[in-house]
Amino acid sequence: MTRRISLKEVLIAITLFLISAFTLIDKAENQGLSREEVKLYREVMKYRGNKGLDSIPLSPSLNLVAKIHVQDLLEHSPKARCNLHSWSKDGEWTSCCYDGSQKTLPCMWNKPRELTSYIGDGYEIAYWSSEGATAAAALNGWKKSRGHNAVLINQDIWKNVQWKAIGIAIRGEYAVVWFGKELDR
Repeated sequence: MTRRISLKEVLIAITLFLISAFTLIDKAENQGLSREEVKLYREVMKYRGNKGLDSIPLSPSLNLVAKIHVQDLLEHSPKARCNLHSWSKDGEWTSCCYDGSQKTLPCMWNKPRELTSYIGDGYEIAYWSSEGATAAAALNGWKKSRGHNAVLINQDIWKNVQWKAIGIAIRGEYAVVWFGKELDR
């Protein structure tokens, strides 16, 4: 026997979602995110909401990792065999050439702990455009990429993961979003 959901229950759920979304947006604007970064955060949360997924709280730590990585990407574009998840040797971090292999995964996952007090791994999606990165272009690019989309909306290997933290940065040609399984304390 299935239970019918009343209109009142639907309206209450929508109201609670909107309240939580606006609270998260206010926090985004108070964490020093640019307008374009706030826009990306809103669009990612809207996309997740349309898929029945919860909003993810912004993380000061993951925002910092995102900002540092975008700056590193701007100053030290990854070389031929390294992809956008790579980190140069010119900073206060362990450098790595992330090539997509299992062997190089930890060099990306460890960055939040290496650079901040965040206690968990970080999982990054990254975007590049020669015309400059925007919130809309980055999100559209990620939606079209099966692997990136899976991270955004908890599919495939991410289906049992509950994201509890997110960090966002956009600068120049690059946009990155970091996801974490741990709350940022």
